[in-house]
Amino acid sequence: MASSLSRQKSHATWRIALPDEAQTATLAVQIAHWLKPGDMVTLSGELGAGKTAFARALIRSLTGDADIEVPSPTFTLMQIYDGLDFPIVHADLYRIRHPDELEELGWDEAAEGALVLVEWPDRAGERLPPDRLDIALALDPAQDAGFRSATLTGYGTFAGRLDIARAVHNVLAESGFADAERQFMQGDASTRTYERLVGADGATAVLMISPPRADGPPIRFGKSYGTLAHLAENIRPFVAIDKGLRAEGFSAPEIYAVDLDVGVAALEDFGGESVVGDGGIVTERYAESVALLARLHQMSLPESLPVDGSKEYNIPPYDLDALSVEIELLLDWYAPHIAKASLTSGAKASFVNLWRHTLRDIVAGPRTWTLRDFHSPNILWLGERQGSARVGLIDFQDCVLGHPAYDVVSLLQDARVSVPPEVELKLLGHYAQLRRIADAGFDMAGFARAYAVLGAQRATKILGIFARLDKRDHKPQYLAHLPRVEENLAKDLAHPLLSGLKGWYETHLPRLFNRSA
Repeated sequence: MASSLSRQKSHATWRIALPDEAQTATLAVQIAHWLKPGDMVTLSGELGAGKTAFARALIRSLTGDADIEVPSPTFTLMQIYDGLDFPIVHADLYRIRHPDELEELGWDEAAEGALVLVEWPDRAGERLPPDRLDIALALDPAQDAGFRSATLTGYGTFAGRLDIARAVHNVLAESGFADAERQFMQGDASTRTYERLVGADGATAVLMISPPRADGPPIRFGKSYGTLAHLAENIRPFVAIDKGLRAEGFSAPEIYAVDLDVGVAALEDFGGESVVGDGGIVTERYAESVALLARLHQMSLPESLPVDGSKEYNIPPYDLDALSVEIELLLDWYAPHIAKASLTSGAKASFVNLWRHTLRDIVAGPRTWTLRDFHSPNILWLGERQGSARVGLIDFQDCVLGHPAYDVVSLLQDARVSVPPEVELKLLGHYAQLRRIADAGFDMAGFARAYAVLGAQRATKILGIFARLDKRDHKPQYLAHLPRVEENLAKDLAHPLLSGLKGWYETHLPRLFNRSA
């Protein structure tokens, strides 16, 4: 297929050449991947342009039945199919004389919760929704009889989705996985999605779809939470940090192809072997992960990295504003929704002031690349490699310049898996030993203080994030991890440096110290 993309304010357009019927069916299968209930797809074109053939291929893909009969609904007007995930309404409005006739057909009732596929959509007039995908098929008299062109136009919210579809198409072609089977992979707590690509020869890759992050409302200094916390705005930080890690000999995935503007990449597949086994953490793998951090933290690392050509990405600092805005998530989400605490404005101000005072020395201390999400879901085990290269890194787009203790505590006080206290202490000693071998002046006492402070900061942030994922994003599965995070927070608050903060938590969130409350 040959393709090009043009964008306008309210819609996006993608033109595709379809040399034969097989290519038309392939396009239908590709489009089926990103359709969902409630969508409308309109099919335009003259008689004989191939609308029904396209609809047939699309419906067969969505039903998983390659032999299902899909007659033209010219006389029945509407035909309903049971898709694998949602109903499909196939409508032909050629015989409709006025849009009001649709109501008599039970159009609205049939379309609810279904994908609606419409031929001759102009007959529907203003009843067409503003968010839709139009596929205009056309014959070309100058080409062979089977040659068609398709013009895909995404209106409203479909414009961005069409951009992603085009980018996926191009990235798959560039990476050699154009005809690969696409298998959905479990996503993470972000808006990114992942698919495993399996080629006919058995080769695999991972498709990452990471569109630019929509900025939230301003909450301070005219800036959003994401801006204050230095969260990656697009895929460029991932690409920059990936290249930087690989240049230093670490196992970050090779990038086979990428669309930097839309946020789509085909990546090396590290498989699914974790640093955690059925019985909990695998200590040997955690020890190697600790060794990786010790190696990273003794390096002299650049603060800016190339992305594409001459463009540089400046790694942001993990500054006081970023650390502070993260802990405030506890006030906004965990305290009211989980702990059922009613906090006064004075209590909230005291909380923030105590934390900012505590974090000042951390911000002024040593700093390195802080991968920020260095914990079990984002670490894969590559047993066939040697040394720290056995530790596969897959989630680092939010990397900042921060204290080296942050990633160590991320690993050893994992929110999703329990690390026994004696193992945590042993691995901390292993880290300190490796740091001292490289630098006899390594300040373990100072590191231990930062470990406790950043452990408490991170646990506080995660309590807020998991409560938000439940309340706002309807992902209650994260609540199962709250007891572990609460336990880590209580443990970190026991450090003498945090006595003032511990008093605040004891007064306002006693649940942390009596978790049966």
